[in-house]
Amino acid sequence: MSQIFDEKGKITPVTLVAAGPCVILQKMTKEKEGYDSLQVGFIKLVKKNKIKKPMKGKEYRHINEVRIDAADEAKVGDELNVSIFKEGDKVNVIGISKGKGFQGGVKRHGFHGRNTSHGAKHEERQIGSVGQRFPQHVIKGRRMPGRMGYERVTVKNLVIAKVDAENNILAIKGAIPGYRGTLLQIKG
Repeated sequence: MSQIFDEKGKITPVTLVAAGPCVILQKMTKEKEGYDSLQVGFIKLVKKNKIKKPMKGKEYRHINEVRIDAADEAKVGDELNVSIFKEGDKVNVIGISKGKGFQGGVKRHGFHGRNTSHGAKHEERQIGSVGQRFPQHVIKGRRMPGRMGYERVTVKNLVIAKVDAENNILAIKGAIPGYRGTLLQIKG
């Protein structure tokens, strides 16, 4: 994350995203595959030893499929870069959130735990009762300790503050999901 200043000296927190250039590798159509989408590649592989036999013709580190309404105007080999965005556009950013490992109920679900008085020794962060007498098992969906984070998150209506077409960098207002280096999907 970074920050930019406007003419009045007001600070805006932004996240800098290296967005592209991406190349259209394949075009799926409703007639052939049953749906309209584009297969997009990001970061071309240069080393010959990294390119395996099934990757011939699609030598990219990240290959992703993007559903679209009509793929008529896009052609295989076209380049997608930051020039398709303008300052002030609202975008949705999709990414994988930071993984936090195995966490207890207090951190994972916001439980307040028990009080520290009345004989509650070393039980401040316990989740409490997990069931009842009938049906004598834990009901499905009960909020309990477990793995937290590392899930697909969509942050909607983020505003593009600046577009650097020369370096393919987008400055997006606010925070986006994931850690530094996470692969993101930016939808206009």
